[in-house]
Amino acid sequence: MQKSKKVKYKLKKNDQVKIIAGKNIGNTGRILKVNKADGTVIIEGQNMVKKAMRQKKQNQKGGIVEIEAPIRISNVMIMCKKCGPTRIKIEKKNDKKMRMCKKCGEELA
Repeated sequence: MQKSKKVKYKLKKNDQVKIIAGKNIGNTGRILKVNKADGTVIIEGQNMVKKAMRQKKQNQKGGIVEIEAPIRISNVMIMCKKCGPTRIKIEKKNDKKMRMCKKCGEELA
Protein backbone atom coordinates (compact mmCIF):
# COMPACT_ATOMS: atom_id res chain seq x y z
CA MET A 1 0.00 0.00 0.00
CA GLN A 2 1.50 3.31 -1.11
CA LYS A 3 1.31 6.39 1.02
CA SER A 4 0.08 9.38 -0.98
CA LYS A 5 2.16 12.55 -0.78
CA LYS A 6 0.53 15.79 0.24
CA VAL A 7 0.77 17.98 -2.86
CA LYS A 8 -0.21 21.65 -3.06
CA TYR A 9 -1.93 22.77 -6.25
CA LYS A 10 -2.07 26.36 -7.46
CA LEU A 11 -5.35 25.95 -9.35
CA LYS A 12 -8.63 26.73 -7.61
CA LYS A 13 -12.35 26.44 -8.23
CA ASN A 14 -13.75 28.95 -10.80
CA ASP A 15 -10.34 29.45 -12.51
CA GLN A 16 -10.47 29.77 -16.30
CA VAL A 17 -8.17 27.06 -17.73
CA LYS A 18 -7.07 25.70 -21.11
CA ILE A 19 -6.65 21.96 -21.76
CA ILE A 20 -3.14 21.26 -23.09
CA ALA A 21 -3.30 17.46 -23.47
CA GLY A 22 -5.85 14.72 -24.13
CA LYS A 23 -8.86 14.40 -26.40
CA ASN A 24 -10.15 17.93 -25.65
CA ILE A 25 -6.84 19.69 -26.37
CA GLY A 26 -7.18 23.44 -26.97
CA ASN A 27 -10.58 23.83 -25.29
CA THR A 28 -11.11 26.24 -22.42
CA GLY A 29 -13.47 26.14 -19.47
CA ARG A 30 -14.07 26.97 -15.83
CA ILE A 31 -13.02 24.60 -13.02
CA LEU A 32 -16.02 23.18 -11.16
CA LYS A 33 -14.15 20.97 -8.69
CA VAL A 34 -10.54 20.27 -7.67
CA ASN A 35 -9.81 16.81 -6.23
CA LYS A 36 -6.49 17.18 -4.40
CA ALA A 37 -6.27 13.52 -3.37
CA ASP A 38 -6.40 12.26 -6.98
CA GLY A 39 -4.77 15.29 -8.61
CA THR A 40 -7.71 15.85 -10.96
CA VAL A 41 -10.07 18.68 -11.91
CA ILE A 42 -13.56 18.74 -13.39
CA ILE A 43 -14.00 21.40 -16.08
CA GLU A 44 -17.38 22.78 -17.08
CA GLY A 45 -18.59 21.28 -20.39
CA GLN A 46 -15.34 19.38 -21.13
CA ASN A 47 -14.45 15.66 -21.20
CA MET A 48 -18.11 14.61 -21.39
CA VAL A 49 -18.87 10.91 -20.87
CA LYS A 50 -22.13 8.97 -20.91
CA LYS A 51 -23.23 7.31 -17.69
CA ALA A 52 -26.20 5.11 -16.90
CA MET A 53 -28.13 6.64 -13.99
CA ARG A 54 -30.73 4.87 -11.91
CA GLN A 55 -34.09 6.43 -11.07
CA LYS A 56 -33.83 7.40 -7.39
CA LYS A 57 -37.18 9.06 -6.73
CA GLN A 58 -40.57 8.92 -8.39
CA ASN A 59 -40.18 12.31 -10.10
CA GLN A 60 -36.48 11.92 -11.06
CA LYS A 61 -35.70 10.29 -14.40
CA GLY A 62 -33.12 7.61 -14.94
CA GLY A 63 -31.39 6.57 -18.15
CA ILE A 64 -28.21 7.58 -19.93
CA VAL A 65 -26.91 11.06 -19.04
CA GLU A 66 -23.80 13.00 -20.04
CA ILE A 67 -21.55 14.22 -17.21
CA GLU A 68 -18.11 15.82 -16.97
CA ALA A 69 -15.30 13.37 -16.22
CA PRO A 70 -12.15 14.37 -14.31
CA ILE A 71 -8.96 15.49 -16.09
CA ARG A 72 -5.44 15.27 -14.63
CA ILE A 73 -4.38 18.61 -13.20
CA SER A 74 -1.10 18.42 -15.14
CA ASN A 75 -3.08 18.54 -18.42
CA VAL A 76 -4.51 22.03 -17.83
CA MET A 77 -3.00 25.55 -17.69
CA ILE A 78 -4.51 28.67 -16.17
CA MET A 79 -5.55 31.42 -18.59
CA CYS A 80 -4.21 34.96 -18.10
CA LYS A 81 -6.44 37.72 -19.46
CA LYS A 82 -3.48 39.38 -21.24
CA CYS A 83 -1.18 36.60 -22.45
CA GLY A 84 -3.27 33.39 -22.55
CA PRO A 85 -2.18 30.05 -21.01
CA THR A 86 0.56 30.55 -18.45
CA ARG A 87 2.13 29.23 -15.28
CA ILE A 88 1.53 30.66 -11.82
CA LYS A 89 4.03 32.25 -9.45
CA ILE A 90 3.26 33.11 -5.84
CA GLU A 91 4.31 36.55 -4.56
CA LYS A 92 3.93 38.00 -1.11
CA LYS A 93 2.48 41.53 -0.98
CA ASN A 94 1.54 43.19 2.32
CA ASP A 95 1.68 39.84 4.19
CA LYS A 96 -0.73 38.33 1.65
CA LYS A 97 0.07 35.62 -0.88
CA MET A 98 -0.97 36.57 -4.41
CA ARG A 99 -1.13 34.37 -7.51
CA MET A 100 0.62 36.12 -10.38
CA CYS A 101 1.07 35.39 -14.11
CA LYS A 102 4.59 34.12 -14.78
CA LYS A 103 4.78 35.89 -18.18
CA CYS A 104 3.37 39.39 -17.59
CA GLY A 105 3.16 39.62 -13.78
CA GLU A 106 -0.55 40.43 -13.70
CA GLU A 107 -2.56 39.24 -10.69
CA LEU A 108 -4.75 36.17 -11.34
CA ALA A 109 -8.24 36.20 -9.84
